[in-house]
Amino acid sequence: MAEAAAIQGTVPSPARRWLRRTASLAVAAPLLAGLLQGVPAPTAAAAETSDSSGPVDVSVDTLAPTAPVESDTLTITGTVTNESKQAVTDATVDLRVGPRMTSRSEIDDVSDRGGYRDGRDPAPLGGSYSVRIPSLGAGLSKDFTLSVPVSKLDLDDAGVYQLGVSLTGRTAGQSYDRVLGIERTFLPYQPEAAEKKTQLTYLWPLISTAHVSAETGANVQQTPVFENDDLAAELAPGGRLHEMVALGKDLPVTWVIDPDLLASVNAMTEPYTVKSGTTEVPGRNQAVAEQWLNALEKAVQGRKVVALPFADPDLASLAHHGKEVPGSLSHLQQATALASTTVETILHVKPSTDFSWPVDGAVDPSIMAVATSAGARHVIARSDSFRDDLSYTPTSARPIGGGTTAVVTDASLSKAFQGDMIRAESSTLAVQEFLAQSLAITLELPEDQRSVVVAPQRMPTTSQAQSMAAALHGLSAQRWTEPLDLMAATTVKADPDASKRVPSSRSYPKKLRAQELGTDAFDQMKTTRDELDDFKVILTAPDRVVPPFTNAISREMSASWRGQAPSAALYRNEVLTYLRSLTAEVQLIDKSDLLLSGRSATIPVTVQNKLLQGVDGLVLRLTSGNKTRLKLNGGEAVSELPVKIDGGHSQSVKFTATANANGQVPMTAQLYTADGTPYGKPMTFTVKVSEITPTVMLVIAGGVLLLVLAGVRMYSQRKRAAARNAEADAEAEAEAEAEAGTDTEADADAGPEHRPGAEAAEAASDGAEPEQPSDPTPDTGPESGDPSGPGEKVDR
Repeated sequence: MAEAAAIQGTVPSPARRWLRRTASLAVAAPLLAGLLQGVPAPTAAAAETSDSSGPVDVSVDTLAPTAPVESDTLTITGTVTNESKQAVTDATVDLRVGPRMTSRSEIDDVSDRGGYRDGRDPAPLGGSYSVRIPSLGAGLSKDFTLSVPVSKLDLDDAGVYQLGVSLTGRTAGQSYDRVLGIERTFLPYQPEAAEKKTQLTYLWPLISTAHVSAETGANVQQTPVFENDDLAAELAPGGRLHEMVALGKDLPVTWVIDPDLLASVNAMTEPYTVKSGTTEVPGRNQAVAEQWLNALEKAVQGRKVVALPFADPDLASLAHHGKEVPGSLSHLQQATALASTTVETILHVKPSTDFSWPVDGAVDPSIMAVATSAGARHVIARSDSFRDDLSYTPTSARPIGGGTTAVVTDASLSKAFQGDMIRAESSTLAVQEFLAQSLAITLELPEDQRSVVVAPQRMPTTSQAQSMAAALHGLSAQRWTEPLDLMAATTVKADPDASKRVPSSRSYPKKLRAQELGTDAFDQMKTTRDELDDFKVILTAPDRVVPPFTNAISREMSASWRGQAPSAALYRNEVLTYLRSLTAEVQLIDKSDLLLSGRSATIPVTVQNKLLQGVDGLVLRLTSGNKTRLKLNGGEAVSELPVKIDGGHSQSVKFTATANANGQVPMTAQLYTADGTPYGKPMTFTVKVSEITPTVMLVIAGGVLLLVLAGVRMYSQRKRAAARNAEADAEAEAEAEAEAGTDTEADADAGPEHRPGAEAAEAASDGAEPEQPSDPTPDTGPESGDPSGPGEKVDR
């Protein structure tokens, strides 16, 4: 009879049949209970009450159209898999259409239901709309296709209907028909356009993890250094970000973009390098990056774009752990200011920057305060945080005071595609439930129009993005929803009954709190920020250093580090280590101990600059450890001199020193910035003073004077003695000539050098004195050229 009725087109509505069946069971329950006491084996009808999970898995892989009208033919494809160890025989795959649902909670209840439940699941459609499977061996699968004209479903009215696909059959252990497996989904049915359509805003996020390090090349272009080349895989065809752009360009969505992603991809369009162990290798994905940026630029033209603060900072971590660390909130403000410039420069569209998006839309008063501190006037929250005690879904936007609007997104719609969407079945079920929930919202208050915002996960996978796109395409007919951009959604009149009270801090999810960056992370960021401030003031070209490190600090507080604490700590350490390696390029050269001989001298201290740019604004301070023994700069214990060095050069800074006493003096050299902040480590050395005192100098001078006077006296005496000797010799010579007589002429013929007394006379006439054994040594010897001892000689 059923088959005849089906042929004649008089099959009762599934909804009516389900109601009739339920009523019949209720009336016959007492009678059946009594009869079954005497029945040894279960009947076929009773066998339809199975366990919560059957031995056969039913998979619904496709359902088209996703939101049919009466003139359509509904086609469902899928697979049945026998997961038991017994063969299934005489099986039938049936379609079961349930009654119209009246609330979103009913949808949730059906979605959570497990195996088949007699009395709660509708009867099979049967007839020619079933697929027979004579046998299905253990562990085997078989595909099926069900095609049913929507008009044959006898859907009563617009609404959401439960749609089930079941397999009924027999096993060797149970030779009667029973439902061995079932899969449920939903069929949204709205044949005519609703009078009051729900305004639906869907956020389309383009966000990634941190890929760029703080390091740059030494060339003029400052070639960026990437931590890895993973971003290229996301941008390439088939990659996550490639799919997001390819799908989003045809969808009515509001683009939500992290400017850091744009900056990173833009850097990849030029030469870049990638870390590979301890070395760096050239990046080779410039073409991929350029193609992606070009596609995105075309996709967003004429569309609404929201720019998050640079690197998408974790607002909850800042609120709960970072705001007490000085400078953290100011860095958030810098990240917000950088957002607009970055997006406008790269995509040539002017974005909105007054939106904040805490992780998972979870908020509390401190998160709200931090979000608005950077200039945000709209905070994207979620309904499972901002709870409403209403029987319907209220409009998303609601003012919460102080000029701030909370945009409360729908939790169920926002989380619809968070699971694994790789399997076709998972995607199909998620799409159908999303469409069902959206239609249920419209039918809750069909006479009132409301605005609903959907904020999916921050970084959807490729399969999740495809499922999201499929759901939005299912709404393209706009029979119960119409698209609205996020900016317009914030201006919709708020529901007066919707909650406007910000959730307390106690209600913040513990799971999310456990993933936050700790105070130690923000302390390390502050250390990096402070050391960068001390470093940049001495540079002649700070713009080559400050932006890369400022951006790196922003990446350190990114929400993308959630659940990746070790990786986040490693990134922070690498940034700080690299900064310190740069600051160490400007340093004092170690000195050996010095020997100072004399009353005054200069002490040189060498400053080296290995950077590729010059440094200025440094002061070198030299401190004497014993002012009484060794003074600097005309009598002080401390002397300071300015330092200015070109890139790749060294400078010897010379200090004037005055010695007052012998001994060792410890000296300390330290570089300072112009504001008095120590720069680098101090350098110590020792000066050994070996001074000649004034008393010793007087004694030596007196001795020298006595020696000079004695010498003068001796010279005068010798001069007079030589004159007397000369006269005596002359008289003796005259007497000798007279006595010689005739010998005079012979003597006259001889040369003067042979005459007696000629040598003495000649010496006397020249004023020379013969050397005396008692003559003293020279007054002072020449200064020794030998080293005066170990150490460095100071400049005189």
